[in-house]
Amino acid sequence: MATIPTARIRRTAQNTQYTYNLPRRIHAVHTYPVLSPQGATILIYGHENGVTLVWRGGRRFKPQIQEAAEKGANGKQNGRPPQDAVMIIDSDEEEDAADQPQFEETLDDECTYPEITQTLDLEFDTAVSHISSLPLTPCLADDASWEGTDILKEKIIFTVSCATREVYLVTLPLIPPSPLSKSRKDIQESLFAGRAGNGKWGETITLLGGQQKPSDGLAMTLIRPRPTYDRSKSSERSRSTTRAVHRVVVAAHSREASGTLRLWDVPLESTTKSGREIEPFQTEYLPKPLASISFNPTHSTQLLCNATPDAVRIYDYNVASMPPDDISEGPFPSQGSWLISLYPPFIRQSTTRKPILAASWVARGRAIFVLLADGQWGIWDIDGVSPQGSAHFGMLGSGLLGDAITKFNVSGFVEGTSPLRNPASQRVSASASEFVPMTPHSRRDAFTNSSGPERLAMVRGGVVVTPLPASATTTADESVTLWIGSSDHVFTIPGLLKFWDAQIRKSAGGGVNLFSGAQPTRMIRLSDLLVGLMGERCTGVGAIVRFPETGGMSTPGSEGLPVDVVVCGESRLVIIRESEAAVGSRIGGVISRRRRLSDRFRDTSAIIVHPRPEQPGSIAYNLSIGPRKKLSRPLLVGDHDEPTADDMMQTDKDILGMETPSKPSSGFAFADSLNAAADLEQQDEEYERDVEVEMLDIMEIDRELDAMNNGRGRGRKKVMFDS
Repeated sequence: MATIPTARIRRTAQNTQYTYNLPRRIHAVHTYPVLSPQGATILIYGHENGVTLVWRGGRRFKPQIQEAAEKGANGKQNGRPPQDAVMIIDSDEEEDAADQPQFEETLDDECTYPEITQTLDLEFDTAVSHISSLPLTPCLADDASWEGTDILKEKIIFTVSCATREVYLVTLPLIPPSPLSKSRKDIQESLFAGRAGNGKWGETITLLGGQQKPSDGLAMTLIRPRPTYDRSKSSERSRSTTRAVHRVVVAAHSREASGTLRLWDVPLESTTKSGREIEPFQTEYLPKPLASISFNPTHSTQLLCNATPDAVRIYDYNVASMPPDDISEGPFPSQGSWLISLYPPFIRQSTTRKPILAASWVARGRAIFVLLADGQWGIWDIDGVSPQGSAHFGMLGSGLLGDAITKFNVSGFVEGTSPLRNPASQRVSASASEFVPMTPHSRRDAFTNSSGPERLAMVRGGVVVTPLPASATTTADESVTLWIGSSDHVFTIPGLLKFWDAQIRKSAGGGVNLFSGAQPTRMIRLSDLLVGLMGERCTGVGAIVRFPETGGMSTPGSEGLPVDVVVCGESRLVIIRESEAAVGSRIGGVISRRRRLSDRFRDTSAIIVHPRPEQPGSIAYNLSIGPRKKLSRPLLVGDHDEPTADDMMQTDKDILGMETPSKPSSGFAFADSLNAAADLEQQDEEYERDVEVEMLDIMEIDRELDAMNNGRGRGRKKVMFDS
């Protein structure tokens, strides 16, 4: 089974980064919206052999459970197990175990950050490339009920797509397995115990058939229960009973043919038994493959399809394309309808539209947030949710003109993406000087500064929208996290509605400045993420809502961000938490208020980067090649050590030889004592190597070199020659 990873903490002046080095290559990462009963956040990531579930934060297992699990895993336990350890084994079938883990009553006050409580591996014997869950608002386990679906309070429901074209619907207990359950003998001895579908952890899988090629994206939603009738005939009369069946609709798109979209209707009661295969109830053949799909959180029958670079389209599987539909046998028609197409703007001086990196529902399914490949972002107002006022679908002011010609209600550009929009100007400015040598750095720029649509086709990015739960003091809002290109361009919007309102007011006043103003009304850039990823490229982002009841240490709407940003690398996960000081209050200064670290936190092998300390104005160096008089003194007697008996018995001849060394014939007499000097350990703290200061110096040198390189060729330089 997977070992529990420990975080490597790096604290900067703006945020705190928790880096988790994972033993596998990460293909996808997803945050489950419902917390576990003990208050832990559940992260699901796919790798080359299946998926791994991580319970982070919340109340820990009782120490007696941990000790009993360690004894059971290392050898035979002496004495009786603790009373709190409950393991119920079915007498009829020993392989099915009912796990009842025991947790502590309160959270650990000494813990300065949410630690990983438990992990669980589910093996599919193939790589898992995509993960999807229900579009729910993040909430506690007791509040996870939609239209009477109480199964959400006890089960994790998600879908995965494998590299071997299979799509599975997986259900799993919401509570993490106890250490005693993972240390069972049958689990430790069998290599196939962790395989998904065996039921060792209470999981069930349902195969969704019909795929001919691996899926490129997944989406799922929960639809309203439909009543079903159970009829029982008797000699006197026939009776009918009505019961509601909760259903899940799963959508997947692949590159089969020219592009295919399939939808499955899965009753939740059928997921209690593994091994059943369900066929799709709709198959839509597309002119081009899709890039991503997502269900509307309010209108569960509407599916947002990113058909880059052409348009963003909305598909409704519940509206028949040609009514009446006599082919359908189930509750839905055999073919859905395309409601509307939203087109992005054109590339400057080109007839090609800008590629769409990502599109997602915002404002609870009433608007669409889109990120384009040149760094432009925009919001399409579908149902008139704009702060300007109410509007209706298709009327002026809602962002829609006609059936397909669209415009953004509000738009802007991401900071640092100007080279993507105007690379030609950068080349002209770089070649403005009369002579520019061809260096490896300039040769790299010559290849990367290509212009045209082909340059934008290579740009990658994504958007993650996280609904924020409403409280007594704040209204329901959403947080948007986006990235483009690499880890240098990761941004977050703490409150979308406030940000939307602020941009409209600023544009009406004659200018839009995204990076000014109060925190909820601007887009925040997360910095210094490359060190946390340790050189790996960014492959995706996510978000974790900070619940104060579960150790989130922050309330949405207070200081800091309401979410923790998850940055996914190739084999690392970095969770970024903004500092307690308000974001934006530090401009070239140092944040003085810091959380005091506990003793247990200081003992960890973490790299904590503090602001650069004050350094002296000048440093003196002794570059003399002559012999040093005090070179051999520390080898005999330390700075604060008392002379030993052997030192007191030295003869006068030895002392005289030490104090009056003979004059060397050359200037390299110090080479005679190099071996002894190399063995000398530096005991004084002021002579110890400060790695943090060296790292800051290297980063400062890199910034200066970049600034010098950017300023090359600008203006005229005056050169004076002395005669």
